[in-house]
Amino acid sequence: MMTVRRAEEKDIPRLMELLEQVNLVHHIGRPDLFKKTTKYGEAELASLLTDPARPVFVCETDGSVAGHAFCIIQDIENDRMSVDRKTLYIDDICVDSSMRKKGVGQMLYQCCESYAREIGCYNLTLNVWTCNPSAMRFYEKMGLVPQKIGLERIL
Repeated sequence: MMTVRRAEEKDIPRLMELLEQVNLVHHIGRPDLFKKTTKYGEAELASLLTDPARPVFVCETDGSVAGHAFCIIQDIENDRMSVDRKTLYIDDICVDSSMRKKGVGQMLYQCCESYAREIGCYNLTLNVWTCNPSAMRFYEKMGLVPQKIGLERIL
């Protein structure tokens, strides 16, 4: 049975393992941009888990954390160009490589969407690197559509 809950301090070692996995995907896809490291250290994670503006969710299956979703609540108010709105930005979703294609990612995404609705968000956003086409397919399957496209030219 799979359940999704807020991450706790006891989850930090497993979160670190998952962060290594997701970063490796980016490092392999774009070694010119991503180092072989993790986005956060253990102390940073401990602090992040207490930040109400940065909820972290984990999906547990059989008592083990199989994936995570790191989110950021973004409130845009009184901006000269933008309409006031609250957005839930999914900063990172990772499913353990041994648990992919088993519904873990879908449960995490659905939890994020439900949470965004619950707190009154206008939308939910995220970024996907083109070096990760399976993630793009997953998000399209979840109903997301491109909002903007970032372009580059390597010099």
